[in-house]
Amino acid sequence: MTIADERQATIEQMVQSGKGILAADESQPTIAKRFAPIGVESTEENHRAYRALLFTAPGIEEYISGVIEFEETLGQTADDGTALPEVLARRGIVPGVKVDKGKGPLALSPGDLITYGLDGLAERLQQYKQQGARFTKWREVYPIGKHNPSPLGISANAEMLARYAAVCQEQGMVPIVEPEVLMDGDHSLARCAEVTEAVQKAVFHALHRHHVVLEHMVLKPNMVLPGKDCPQQASAEEVAAATVRVLRRCVPAAVPSINFLSGGLSPEAATANLNAINAGFPLEPWLLSFSYGRALQQPVLQAWQGKAENVPAAQQALLKRVRLNGAAQRGEYEEAVEASA
Repeated sequence: MTIADERQATIEQMVQSGKGILAADESQPTIAKRFAPIGVESTEENHRAYRALLFTAPGIEEYISGVIEFEETLGQTADDGTALPEVLARRGIVPGVKVDKGKGPLALSPGDLITYGLDGLAERLQQYKQQGARFTKWREVYPIGKHNPSPLGISANAEMLARYAAVCQEQGMVPIVEPEVLMDGDHSLARCAEVTEAVQKAVFHALHRHHVVLEHMVLKPNMVLPGKDCPQQASAEEVAAATVRVLRRCVPAAVPSINFLSGGLSPEAATANLNAINAGFPLEPWLLSFSYGRALQQPVLQAWQGKAENVPAAQQALLKRVRLNGAAQRGEYEEAVEASA
């Protein structure tokens, strides 16, 4: 099998109607933040127990085609001793891994951020592949301010995403490219649209320069939203229209799937927005799906509370959310089913 064949087999398994991607790739500081409200200590064993709960939840393979794992998880096992990536693979779910090393300030560009982790990436990918990972994820972050993101911030981040994607494809892995325009702040829907368009255009110019094969990647963008402190919030239909307008201007039809991040939206809002996108715009050239972290996991954590006896209830909470988002991917979600699902 050639490297291109390998990537093609992976992308076909990842991109399926009615299915999305579970982001379970929280870094150590982030998972500690998630565990704190439910009083669970952030230990390696608790991380393992929680992720094993997610990966073994009955029925999720009907709605989940891939899972992004944190590198620690690749070496962990389920309660029966099976490696966690193998648990997923046996269910027809593609194991993936977050490969960036977190973000920091971009030098001489106040207010802009940049993500670390390109050094030694090819060698790390070979190790991850041996552990069962077949796709990767890298996130660049763009805060919106009066002067941010700057032209330098936009171009530097695009370059990082493209370099990462090229290295992954060379190793036979499918890259998820995640440019996240943050919803922190009081900016308007129109301002978010303007920034998101500039960011996505720069990203695709950079991907083209670096010879990235668009058919063998997934885009994981933000939806176009007003800032969470903006007095003028938007309906799901307004979010859908603004989001699709930007995608049409920026994303080539060759990209097979666009899997939105939830970026701080509530579980219900993330599902409603995805549904409005698919119900309102059913003829777009891409699969328009989800790659949610918190919007799938928040109800799971609340049900689990770190207790073994709560695992079945927590798994039911996950199944409910992935099922509702599977319906939203087809534009068939109804808010009335939230209570009864």
